[in-house]
Amino acid sequence: METRKIQQVGGGTYTVSLPKEWATAADIEPGAVVALHSHIDGTLVVQTGVESESEPLTLSVDDADPAALERTLRAAYTAGVDSVELVSSDGVTESTHRRVDRVTRTLTGVTVTESGDDGMQVRSLLDVEEVSITQSVRQLQFAALSAHREATAALTTASADAPAGQADGTDRIAAMVDHYFQRGLDSLSVMDALGLTRPELFDRWVTARELARVADHADRIEAVADRLDEPVDAEVIDDVETLADRSRDLVQDAVGVVLDGNGETAGGADDAPEAVQGLLDERDRLCSDIDEFDRRLFETDAADYRLTHAVDAVRGTAEAAGQIAEVGLQSLLRERCSSAGMDVE
Repeated sequence: METRKIQQVGGGTYTVSLPKEWATAADIEPGAVVALHSHIDGTLVVQTGVESESEPLTLSVDDADPAALERTLRAAYTAGVDSVELVSSDGVTESTHRRVDRVTRTLTGVTVTESGDDGMQVRSLLDVEEVSITQSVRQLQFAALSAHREATAALTTASADAPAGQADGTDRIAAMVDHYFQRGLDSLSVMDALGLTRPELFDRWVTARELARVADHADRIEAVADRLDEPVDAEVIDDVETLADRSRDLVQDAVGVVLDGNGETAGGADDAPEAVQGLLDERDRLCSDIDEFDRRLFETDAADYRLTHAVDAVRGTAEAAGQIAEVGLQSLLRERCSSAGMDVE
């Protein structure tokens, strides 16, 4: 790292010299124009070129396998690609049109802008200024925990209604967070529009991925509920409900640490890191209790062995909560170092 002294020109403009080695490597000569980009984290970036809209990604759909085409479109969206052109020398088939339409309906802000016999264009039209990653993570938390709660009820309550199904909602939100995380990495202007620093964006992205795993664990619990032939023993039901409730509470508290930023959920700003350690201790206690219950379940002759898959899903939920809490702890420690004037890069 180099340092430069700030100069003042004519009692007005502040100036700073650029390292000659960098200017030479970037082909910058006197009179050249550079772009200056200030970010909310206090950094000032010098760019040798101005950011421009990226070219569409062109994909051939000649003899395209429908499943492979769907995976490719989803992967392009997750990678932050805003525009995809699908072309075919033999013409785009009606089945391909239907498949693409179905995929775009499951992706936030994505639509088919052009559609013809020789090609299609798929674009993300959602204005980044309208996107709140923090609010999206909150919505993902609500959807994932709701699905988890409903799946647990289906497992433990004989008269419970079938879960309404939250998979589409959680997948849609998680994919959108992936999309704008990648765009933020690629574009300084997108990062500014999101209103987050790079560490904050990363923390929310990791949290969203763990919440998506919570939703997956809810699906596993629901699958077990669908396969059980006999009602679950009342004592076993109580234990499963208690463990599942604790895992969801842990997820909610851990997400609060990441999103609140000041540790309010963990018990206050001053003792927040210590309080988050308490969440991690609770994760360890919960996992230990789940393991003990799993052993007792294994030793019970009357218990359906398939219940162990549901118990494992509850354990996975607790572990996801622990991962989120660790992200929150890292964030709080980073903020504490930053406020003390320490470099944590």
